[in-house]
Amino acid sequence: MINLEKEIRQQPEVLAGVGGANAERIKALVAEAKKRGIRNVTFAARGTSDHAAIYGQYLLAIAAGIPCGLATPSAISRYGADINYSGHLVIGVSQSGMAEDVLLVIEDAKRHGALTASVTNNESSPLAKAVDFSLLCNAGPETSIAATKTFTSQLYIMAALAAEWGGDASLKKALSALPEKAAEVLRYMPDALAPIAEKHKNLSAASVLGRGLLYPIALEGALKILETNKIKMRGYAVSDFHHGPKAQIGKGDLAIILACDGKTYDDEKEICRELLSVGGEVIVITDRKDDFGGATVLTVPSSDYKYPDAITAFCCAITLQLLALKLTEVRGIDPDASEVLKKVTVTV
Repeated sequence: MINLEKEIRQQPEVLAGVGGANAERIKALVAEAKKRGIRNVTFAARGTSDHAAIYGQYLLAIAAGIPCGLATPSAISRYGADINYSGHLVIGVSQSGMAEDVLLVIEDAKRHGALTASVTNNESSPLAKAVDFSLLCNAGPETSIAATKTFTSQLYIMAALAAEWGGDASLKKALSALPEKAAEVLRYMPDALAPIAEKHKNLSAASVLGRGLLYPIALEGALKILETNKIKMRGYAVSDFHHGPKAQIGKGDLAIILACDGKTYDDEKEICRELLSVGGEVIVITDRKDDFGGATVLTVPSSDYKYPDAITAFCCAITLQLLALKLTEVRGIDPDASEVLKKVTVTV
């Protein structure tokens, strides 16, 4: 079994352990943030970690009412800006903890007295050591170039932070059910994806669409397929897709739509109908049993949390990881090797 598949399959175990590994740290971080009267969070991240940060940006706003933004590391690293992050919680997110530009944001924030935290899979990393509170992915070694288990563990930490800050016991309960939902997806989804991967083995380009809490999963799913299969992929928010990008979809063009129960479901179902009407080919990942017309439908477990797409997001992410894996199998690609990509990417 290749490393990518091993690490995808380790996610139920990782999700079962990440909450306990961070519970006291998150409580202490939230207590300190509330003590200081902090009402703004800024995330600094790149790549997959940036997608996890966007999920956190949405969920902290939804579940805890905390306005969140994304840092612009190049403003500091390239333009020499001195940004006043006083009164903010600034969170650096990096699987390796080696991202130099993210570290520069943290250092700048600390100069202005900001509260700082990190989300990494390496407690010995420069980023983890630089902050006031270090949160740990607790995913074990991840050697495949494509991040999988560290991504979903980052999502879990974001959700646990939102639950603690917002006093949302129902979100905490929903998170406790995640390991079994992940295991369920891993039991049946590979077989469901096998014929889809075979059908699309010569795929050259596609779009992945979602909205709200599913938007960062669309971004990450597109990245996983792109970096493992060298297929031109791009993720979009459904709301943005209407503003021009949908013109790229014509007869036979593929779009993968994340259409799960939640506040954005009607928008996701509508774009499905619209793309099918122009002859586009659509794969829908959903927890609903609705009629999606001529789309190919993949079903993930549902959630009874009041914002169910906060939880189905994990199942959609794993499904897209598995699709990337299955495509490498039918295309004869080793996803653990790359001529241009490295496991740890350091930008400044």
